[in-house]
Amino acid sequence: FDCYDYDSDGSHDFIGAFTTTLEDMESKTQGGKEAQYPCINPKKQSKKKYQNSGVIHLTELKIFQRPSFLEFVYGGMQINFTVGIDFTGSNGNPANPTSLHYINPYQPNEYMQAIQAVGNVCQDYDTDKLFPALGFGAKLPDGQVSMEFAINFNPSNPYCAGIAGVLEAYKACIQRVTLYGPTNVAPIIYHVARFAEQAQKEEAEKGAHAYFILLLLTDGIITDMDRTRDAIVYASGLPMSLIIVGVGEADFSDMNFLDGDNGTLKGANGRPALRDIVQFVPFRDFKKTTGAELARHVLAEVPQQVVQYYEIRKIPPKPRPTQT
Repeated sequence: FDCYDYDSDGSHDFIGAFTTTLEDMESKTQGGKEAQYPCINPKKQSKKKYQNSGVIHLTELKIFQRPSFLEFVYGGMQINFTVGIDFTGSNGNPANPTSLHYINPYQPNEYMQAIQAVGNVCQDYDTDKLFPALGFGAKLPDGQVSMEFAINFNPSNPYCAGIAGVLEAYKACIQRVTLYGPTNVAPIIYHVARFAEQAQKEEAEKGAHAYFILLLLTDGIITDMDRTRDAIVYASGLPMSLIIVGVGEADFSDMNFLDGDNGTLKGANGRPALRDIVQFVPFRDFKKTTGAELARHVLAEVPQQVVQYYEIRKIPPKPRPTQT
């Protein structure tokens, strides 16, 4: 066991460590007894009067089995994958080869590469393989600026058939919209969260398990940061994870603030997130690697986020259906 003094910036200070066995902990805590383990810092051991850096008191030992992500999948949990795409003006004119939305017939742009890499993994867990694809920050053909629209322009049925369908809808959409702004992402987070909230109600009513993953692709600084924080805090209590992929060369330092790895994210009103549901990755870090490596990195935290959600709700995985 390694013991650290926690720092919110991630630079935790090592206090000391001790080694024991499960058998030892069990025997020492039998009958309500307390086990004590001195924490030793090797760098301080050479000092004459050094005894320890503190003592860990183990007052109770419980052993329990934690279900795995795959147990929920085998038990019939439905993964629902949604894509949210940034159509703001900072991406550049799509007709210009320097634009992040430029459609090169020989080379997919960064948006397409990220959708393909992450989507190809997620679709293996989605039984119907119908994916809602949403856009934000564009001026639509009717002249309205929208922060939440179906990229197939069918709001009553925003679903695309497979990742190939998402990419086709994206390429068609680019030809019909005018890139605009601002970069407001909260509406799309709330959009998916509403479906996750409905799924949460059905957990109790029907015993159905459904989990939502939103892949949000953006090229720049979020302009509705306070509302986005509130949306994430709201979604943290729902069966939902948010993956943000930063496209292009912008300063994405604010995005790391949304990723709760360095401390609990709080809403604008100070309300803390129930759990960490955000993973941010700048696409530029993976330009020279394979799509599989990008997918592995951005999806690394999702399995534990799924398990943590159901643990908080005290919902076990369903038994694996018997094959006949």
